[in-house]
Amino acid sequence: MIWFLVFIFTFYAILIVSLTIGFKKVDEFNEILENNSTSFSVVIPFRNEAKNLPLLLESITELNYPKELVEFILVDDDSSDNSVEIIKKCQVERSRNLKPLDCDRVDIRVIKNIRTSNSPKKDAITTAISIANNNWIVTTDADCIVTENWLKNLDTFIQEKNSKMVVAPVNYKVENNFLEQFQLLDFMSMQGTTIGGFGIEFPFLCNGANFAYRKDEFLKLNGFEGNNNIASGDDIFLFEKFIKADKRSVHYLKSKEAIVTTFPVKSWRDLINQRTRWAAKTSSFSSIKVKLIGLLVLLTNFLVIYYLFTQSIEVLLIPFVIKMVIDLFLFLPTIQFFEHKSSFYKWYIFASLLYPFFSIFVIFNSLFFKYNWKGRRFKK
Repeated sequence: MIWFLVFIFTFYAILIVSLTIGFKKVDEFNEILENNSTSFSVVIPFRNEAKNLPLLLESITELNYPKELVEFILVDDDSSDNSVEIIKKCQVERSRNLKPLDCDRVDIRVIKNIRTSNSPKKDAITTAISIANNNWIVTTDADCIVTENWLKNLDTFIQEKNSKMVVAPVNYKVENNFLEQFQLLDFMSMQGTTIGGFGIEFPFLCNGANFAYRKDEFLKLNGFEGNNNIASGDDIFLFEKFIKADKRSVHYLKSKEAIVTTFPVKSWRDLINQRTRWAAKTSSFSSIKVKLIGLLVLLTNFLVIYYLFTQSIEVLLIPFVIKMVIDLFLFLPTIQFFEHKSSFYKWYIFASLLYPFFSIFVIFNSLFFKYNWKGRRFKK
């Protein structure tokens, strides 16, 4: 078993170090041109997001971007709460007082989702794109907050890079408790891997909470056709299509000005369902290399657990410590970029110890069980 451990951990170390080098190779891009030229249609699907919509609405009404160059299309996916009323009134609690926002500053439309497949979110995005007035589609989520210069920074990047698709950073706003800090570390590992993949010219991850692409290219590639039987994956499967069609036109915008911030879930049950939803799509990835990376990470976590339960006290923690040290190579530049250094070290050891168990459980759950999300039950 020792030789297998050494073999797997060697390749895991090579992967993490390569991604770390890639992360550092992607230059930060914080330029902002005043001469804006890109017209955006921002698509935001939502379902029962009454608690989160006020913060989103506040952030988009404070955007620093010409009104005539952007529209917001919010797609109601059969909400049963007062989400639609909140958007229509465009009011938000600020400083404990209900204060109307300046909704005249932005073009906000609310439409109903037209269901045609097994994926409500893909249907919502497709519905919005069908009526979008602009050629650049930007997607984010209803539980997100955008920065003031989000679209200005994106516009500048598009002008300079001549992109067809842009992947951009997503951050977590967390409280100082174990559940949320655990989610933060898990999410930062995905963000670091995403950026690192672009840096080594092997992009294989993205996040639909901060995602932009050309409408004409979306239509040319037949949108979500071919994967709309899978409930999740509105971002990654489209990303794979763009990569296959023209890899050089897909870029990562590594910029603090472009960060979209979202929030962790508030219970372990919701976390398991969320991560199960994310994991359920991995077996449908088209790239063999990506599947092999997933297998390598799975085996690494499995070996950590195996040694914790089968070895003597002198050696049982060795794989765990080795993995924790290897992971630091990528974690450190990632948390520095996303500015989470103050809370990182306090929770890192405990989160790292739990993560292999959590990861294996989520994979097992995604293979054999259905999951609940937004009041619906899905199968793989």
